[in-house]
Amino acid sequence: MERVKRRLHLSGKSSSSEPIKLRKRKSKLYSKDLCTAVQNDFFGLRVIWFSVAFRLLNCFLVQSSFVPDEYWQSLEVSHHMVAVSLKIPTYGYLTWEWTESIRSYCYPLLFAGIYKILHLLSCDTVQLLVWLPRLVHSLLAALADSKLYSLIQELEPPEVARWTYFCQLCSWFTWYCCTRTLTNTMEAVLTILALSYYPLPGSKSHSSSKYLILVALAVLVRPTAVIVWLPLVGYHFLQDDKFKLLIHHVLPIGAITLGISAVLDCIFYGKWTLVQLNFLKFNILYNVAEFYGSHPWHWYLTQGCVVVLGPQLFFFLHGCMLAPKRYRILLITIIWTVFVYSLLAHKEFRFIYPVLSLCMVFCGFSLANLKTWNRPAVGALLVSNLLPALYTGLVHQRGTLDVMNHLQQLCGITNPQPEVFFLMPCHSTPFYSHIHCPIKMQFLECPPNLTGNKSYVDEAELFFTDPKHWLETTFTQQASLPSHLVFFDVLEKEIAMFLKVKKYFKSTEVFHTHIPEGRVGGRIFVYERQL
Repeated sequence: MERVKRRLHLSGKSSSSEPIKLRKRKSKLYSKDLCTAVQNDFFGLRVIWFSVAFRLLNCFLVQSSFVPDEYWQSLEVSHHMVAVSLKIPTYGYLTWEWTESIRSYCYPLLFAGIYKILHLLSCDTVQLLVWLPRLVHSLLAALADSKLYSLIQELEPPEVARWTYFCQLCSWFTWYCCTRTLTNTMEAVLTILALSYYPLPGSKSHSSSKYLILVALAVLVRPTAVIVWLPLVGYHFLQDDKFKLLIHHVLPIGAITLGISAVLDCIFYGKWTLVQLNFLKFNILYNVAEFYGSHPWHWYLTQGCVVVLGPQLFFFLHGCMLAPKRYRILLITIIWTVFVYSLLAHKEFRFIYPVLSLCMVFCGFSLANLKTWNRPAVGALLVSNLLPALYTGLVHQRGTLDVMNHLQQLCGITNPQPEVFFLMPCHSTPFYSHIHCPIKMQFLECPPNLTGNKSYVDEAELFFTDPKHWLETTFTQQASLPSHLVFFDVLEKEIAMFLKVKKYFKSTEVFHTHIPEGRVGGRIFVYERQL
C-alpha cells in the first residue's frame, strides 16, 4: 500500500520531491504530416481541374485528321449501329474490318449510346455527333493525367510528381492523339488507369482486381494491349501468390470480360464470334496488316520513338539512368513493347503511344535532377513541343475534315438527290458520322486479299493504275454519273478530259497539307456535275 502511495505522491515526503512530468501528446491536427497531406490533396484537386480545362482546350485545338481508324473503327461503326436501329438508309457503309469479325463492338458501343441519347433528345446535330465523342476522350485523358500524377506523388517526392505531370502535358504527341477516337487512345488511357492500381513496390493504392479489370478492358478494345501488359502481369506473378492471383483474379475477370464481349458481338454480328481469336488469325495467319504497308525492323528505333518522344527523348534517356529500381519493370515494358512491334512488318507511330506515358515518368526524374539547368530545359521543352502540337493539330491534314463540312450542306437538297463519289485512297475521309443524312456516298474499296489469289487487285489500286479508263468503264451511262466527285489535286490532270466531257466544274477547293505525298495531295477538290 505504501508503494502505491509513494507512486501517487501521497506519502509524507517533503514538497521538494521531483514533480510529476506529464507526457506531451502531439496533436494530429497540427502535425507536419497532416499539413503536407492537406497541401498535397489541395494540389491534387487543382491538378484534376487543370487537367480537365487543359484537355478540353486540347480537344478544340485539334482540328485535323490522323489516320482512318479514328473514324472507321469507332464513329462510323457507332453511327451505323444507331442508323440500323432507327432504319435510316446508308450506302456502302462498313469496312472489311467489321464484316470479317476481327473487331469488337464494345468500344463503338460507347459512342453508339451517346448517339442514341442525342437522337432521343432530338439533339443529334452533326456538330454534337462529331464533338461529343471527342469531348468524352478529353475527360478520359484528363483523368489519366491526374492518375499518373497521383501515382508518382505516392511513390516519390512532390517535385518528381510535378515534373512527370508537366512532361505528360507537354508531350506534343499526346496532345495530338489523346482527344481522338482511336482505339490506341483508349488503350493508352486504360493503361495509365490500370498502372495507378498496379502493385509497384511502395504503392499503397494497388488493387489486383481493379488493375486487371482495366487491363481486360484494354484487351477488349485492342487485343494488342496484351503486348504492353505481358511483362507487367508476369512481374506481378513473380512477386505475389501465383495460385491466389490466378484463381481469385485472372481467371474470373478474364472469363467475365470475354463472356460479355462474346455476347455483345454475337448480338451485333448475328453469330457467335470470338473477335480476339479472329484478330490473331487475320494478323498472323493472313498477315493482313502488311497489306497496308511494311517498314524495316529498325523503324521504331530510327524514326518511331524519335518522333513520338520528340524533344523529350533526351530527358527520357537521362531519366533511365536516374530512376530507382522499382521503375525497372516500366523500362522493361517500354523496351519489350518496342521490340515486339519492331518484329511486325506494318508499323505506325500510334502503335507505341500506349507506353508514352511510361516514358514521361523517366522524363520527370530527369527534370527533377537538372537543378541549375532546369529553367532552360523547361523553356526548350515548351517551345519545341508547342510548335509541332499546334501545326499538326490546326494545319496538317485538315482538309479531309473540312471537305465533309462542305458536303454536309448537300443534305438539304432533295431534287435531284446528290450522289457523292470519293476518288481518293480508301477511307481518306470520315463518312456518314460527319454527314448524318441519307445522301448516297461511295468510295473506292480496298479489302485485303483473304482468298490467296495471287492476281488479286483491290478497287482503289485498279482505279489509280488508270483513273481515266476506270471512270469511263464504270460510268458508261449518263444517268449513272455521281453529282459530285471528291479527289486530291494530284489526280486532276489525269482525269481532266473526263471531267470536261461529262460537264463537271470545280465547286470547292480545300487546303489539306503542306506536305503532299504520293496519292495524297496538298489540296482537295470537289467537282460538281452541271445539269
